[in-house]
Parts: sequence; structure tokens; C-alpha cells
Amino acid sequence: MARILVISVEDVTIRAELFDTETADALYEAAPFSSEARSWGEEIYFRAPLLLARESNARDVVEVGELAFWTEGNAVAIGFGPTPASIHGEIRLASPCNLWGRALDDVKALVNVNEGATVHVTRED
Repeated sequence: MARILVISVEDVTIRAELFDTETADALYEAAPFSSEARSWGEEIYFRAPLLLARESNARDVVEVGELAFWTEGNAVAIGFGPTPASIHGEIRLASPCNLWGRALDDVKALVNVNEGATVHVTRED
């Protein structure tokens, strides 16, 4: 059975199917938790109550819908378009991040989320 986390912020809800990784396991175990949304270009990120090491397959360029964990900032990073580090419109995160899941809903809906909005992360039952 797939493990699903639900990320809710303002009127946006993103369900995330978790990969079989240490980062995904840690996020699942940490839920539920709340945080504060921050933005960097077309990326929303928010701190999580975790300290994790960078995994060997971490990367900084992601595709729409791939969910990442930024180890340097202890934060979930959700890119949905270009960031200040992007080249030619790619989705480039601040540094290599651990990929932990794939969004089942349209992450581009996060474009209108306000900086400082409360983010809730829960497990889907």
C-alpha cells in the first residue's frame, strides 16, 4: 500500500506519494507537523523537524511534481518553475536535495501561496 503525505497551505492541497528512501521514511514518521511557507522564485519551501544527510542520488535540477528535501536548510522544497538559480527555464533548487516523493496533485497551484502562510503536513489515512 502506498504511503501518502498531505501538504496543505492556504487553499492548496498536495497529496504526495512517498518513495522508498530514508528521507521519505523520516518525513512520514515526523508527520503531522506544521511550518511556515517561504518562496524562492517558483519554489515553495518550508522547514521540517528533521536533520538529514544528503543521499547519494541527491540532485538540484528536478521535474515538476518531484518533491525534495533540502538538507542544508532542513526543509521540504517544492519547485514548480524557474528559480533564481535556473538556467533556460529548468527547475533548479539551491543545492542538491534528497528526492522523497512525487506529487499526485498539481504543484503549480502553489504559485499564489503567500510567504509566511502556515503549511500543514499530515499522513493520509
